[in-house]
Amino acid sequence: MASLVLTGDTSGQVTIAAPAVAGTNTLTLQAATATNAVNTLATAVASTSGTSIDFTNLPSWIKKITVMCIGVSQNSAGQTLILQIGAGSVTTSGYSSSNAFIAPSTDSGGVTTGFPINRSSGATAAFHGIATICSFGSNSWVFSSTMADTPQTQVHFGAGSIALGGTLDRVRLTTIGGTATFDAGSINILYEG
Repeated sequence: MASLVLTGDTSGQVTIAAPAVAGTNTLTLQAATATNAVNTLATAVASTSGTSIDFTNLPSWIKKITVMCIGVSQNSAGQTLILQIGAGSVTTSGYSSSNAFIAPSTDSGGVTTGFPINRSSGATAAFHGIATICSFGSNSWVFSSTMADTPQTQVHFGAGSIALGGTLDRVRLTTIGGTATFDAGSINILYEG
């Protein structure tokens, strides 16, 4: 039985030696494209200053974005952290979304200015968890999030959707109103086709 031999070197190059067999032996290695894309981890950003954190120039083939938070905190009470997406600029309205938390008490509400990753929280809140934004097709996107506020021992949830006017190319983390300043933690995204 004939077999392929794969050998690699330290630069990541792979050489494929096909056996001498009658007929045609073809092996195609495909790079990331709109229909066959690899997972890409962006560079983590410290959420220790400023009122928003942007990931821009995202590739057009993205179908799923995972937003990861470790200890993300802001300096004002009564704030809700939101994710906003956009095509050419950040979309700041038109979201159909809701959020809630469970703890010794519960609270819930609706949000139209972004995808909420928490319900209103105190200045000492620090959020850890994952939010997922997925393509629904035709520039429509759906969202789901689960975050832990470790100082308050609360679990926060969010979900929603929005239709963009074009191809998604950016994600922003900010707060409703956009005035609270980040003061701890870090955020990163993983995107895939």
